[in-house]
Amino acid sequence: QVQLVESGGGLVQAGGSLRLSCAASGNIVSIAPINWYRQAPGKQREMVATITRGGRTNYAASVKGRFTISRDNAKNTVYLQMNALKPEDTAVYYCNNFANWGQGTQVTVSS
Repeated sequence: QVQLVESGGGLVQAGGSLRLSCAASGNIVSIAPINWYRQAPGKQREMVATITRGGRTNYAASVKGRFTISRDNAKNTVYLQMNALKPEDTAVYYCNNFANWGQGTQVTVSS
């Protein structure tokens, strides 16, 4: 079973930036894809970004152009760089790999 640990959440003003990290217990290339999801209060969990074994990336329309998913193979860590944050980005952000989920990290964007 793959263990995923997120970090990097916090409180930021609208227009600001945060970088989330997802540290995996396994080789992040061999266990890929790795996904970032988010869940806002009262809403369903939605996929935000994904990175495949080959390094291809995909984004939800709501974050495209503002968020970037990347990975550091040597550190077995996947990142989510979030720029131009909006209040509607406020949510708990989760790292995911198939049936494996991290504990989540809270991102709060104030207006």
